[in-house]
Amino acid sequence: MAWLISKYLITAGMVVLISEIAKRSDKLGALVAALPLITVLTLLWLYFEKQPADKIANHAWYTFWYVIPTLPMFLVFPYMMQRYGFWPAMLVSIPITMGSFLLFAFIVKRFGIHLI
Repeated sequence: MAWLISKYLITAGMVVLISEIAKRSDKLGALVAALPLITVLTLLWLYFEKQPADKIANHAWYTFWYVIPTLPMFLVFPYMMQRYGFWPAMLVSIPITMGSFLLFAFIVKRFGIHLI
C-alpha cells in the first residue's frame, strides 16, 4: 500500500510542479510539460514492479504512436482560446483530438500498427 501511495504522490507532484513552472514561465512550463516525464515514471514503475520487458517496451512503443494524433490539438487550442475563451477551445479540441486519433489509427492500421 505504501508503494501505491508513493506512486500517486510522486506522479501527482510532477503534475503540480509542471503547472507551477508554467505559471512562472510559458516557455519553460511548456518545455517541461512536453518532456515525457510521466511516461518515464510509468516505465520506471513498471520496471520496479518487475513487469516483463516486452510489456515495458510495448508501453513505450504505443506511447509514441498515441502522441502523434494529439498534436493537432496543440495548434487548435491556442487559436480557439484567443478568440472564444478556454471552455469553447477545450470543447472543440477534445473532439478534434478524438477524430485525429481515429483517423490516425485507421491510417496506420494499413501499415500493421494496431492502435485500437
